[in-house]
Amino acid sequence: MSVGKGGTFAVNQRRAPLFEALKHHVTRNYTGFHFPGHGGGAGLPRVFPAGRELFRFDLTELPGLDDLHAPAGPIARAQELAAALYGADRTFFLVNGSTAGVQALLLAATAPGEKVLLPRNAHRAVIGGLVLSGADPVYVTPPFDAEWGFFRPPRPADVRAALQAHPDLRAVLLTHPDYYGQAVVDAEMAEVLRETGAIFLADEAHGAHLPFHAAMPVPALRLGAAAAAQSLHKLGGALTQASLLHLKGTGLSPARVSRALALLQTSSPSYLLMASLDLARRQLAVSGGRRFGRAVDLAGRLRLGLAALDGVEVFDAGPGRADPTKVMVSTRGLGLSGHRAAAVLRDKHSVQVEAAGFGHLLFVVGLGTRAPDIARTLGAFRALAREHAPSDLRRQTSGRRPPASDFHLWPAPPAPKVLTPRESWFAPARAVPVREASGLVAAETVSLCPPGIPIVFPGERLTPEVLEYTLEIRAGGVAFQAADPGLKTIMVHDG
Repeated sequence: MSVGKGGTFAVNQRRAPLFEALKHHVTRNYTGFHFPGHGGGAGLPRVFPAGRELFRFDLTELPGLDDLHAPAGPIARAQELAAALYGADRTFFLVNGSTAGVQALLLAATAPGEKVLLPRNAHRAVIGGLVLSGADPVYVTPPFDAEWGFFRPPRPADVRAALQAHPDLRAVLLTHPDYYGQAVVDAEMAEVLRETGAIFLADEAHGAHLPFHAAMPVPALRLGAAAAAQSLHKLGGALTQASLLHLKGTGLSPARVSRALALLQTSSPSYLLMASLDLARRQLAVSGGRRFGRAVDLAGRLRLGLAALDGVEVFDAGPGRADPTKVMVSTRGLGLSGHRAAAVLRDKHSVQVEAAGFGHLLFVVGLGTRAPDIARTLGAFRALAREHAPSDLRRQTSGRRPPASDFHLWPAPPAPKVLTPRESWFAPARAVPVREASGLVAAETVSLCPPGIPIVFPGERLTPEVLEYTLEIRAGGVAFQAADPGLKTIMVHDG
């Protein structure tokens, strides 16, 4: 029992629910193929402090420790080393993740009403940048792969057409590589981007490790990007939230980007996060090639072992077209949704995947992954395949794999936007039942998370297809983010 301002209330303040959940998760001893890529610390630089020693490093802007928002000492030198490693002219440490970096880029590169080209499957963090900057988004919808249930990279021809239709575009922001590891920008796309005067910005949250192995897609800065935001915590060996923002060339003013970051990042940055950036950068510089060579080899073993199982198919984008540390597996041949397969792997075999779709699983092999993790996972998947033998499925489907429609595809492309995200943010809004929202204008973002891709962008007119899909994900127990945690209502504007 605890006493509050308004009297007594039945709350047990001796509980620590989040810590208890974390402790329970750790005691399960999962084999994890998810972010952060250090794998519970196994991939962190060995000199990183452990135990209670760690807390001695949780400091603030004391003499000799520098200031993130006015760096002139060790933080400035650490950022310069990161810039040199990645071939950037200027690098900023981020303690609010790549989200802060992407939003700072939009705030620095665009003004209210200026147009920015985006893929329709951009991360939800981009919406915050659009609200802050007031930029007017021009969406390009990438092709949807019905066989696998996810978006493929935007076609260069579609991007060129959008650039020609909007010659006044101020910037282009592309996700490279995407969540599934696909290379979004290649030589052809880079040439298309060079044809315009628009600033090329890269959401490279999943690409901080690209320079350290020849099998990886080409990094954005080498393809002409003026800026790239990278989550070093995903696969680079830093702590969660620890990220980098690189600038190259004259496309963006470093002073303007610095001002944007001062606006968006905390005034009390964590020295633990910044130290992890410094140490992860050093580890990558000294042994990144060797470490990622091992990760690519382990991912190859996992890929080959899974592909050898009946009813299991492994995605292959082709040489150089995708990050080899991302291993995506179709579960449709087993007659299972990805969500069900992930639950079985987690609950029965203590194997935790990065993401599950309606018909696929995504494994991420990081610096902390070890050979026993691969063996354990292949054993778990063999058991899964035995329990859901393709022979049983063939009897049910006359030898055919279940059609993609049985696994809930992405809805049809939404109608053109009515309001910009900034206009939507400031417009009056109300909550209505999802089934009654058709024809109204969305006033919020509804995202699948992971991967954080919005189904609904604020300012778009809601179509029956989009609303039906939201009902499907709610019924299917899929993880999502929305104003109403139960997704029974949705925020809308009239008109």
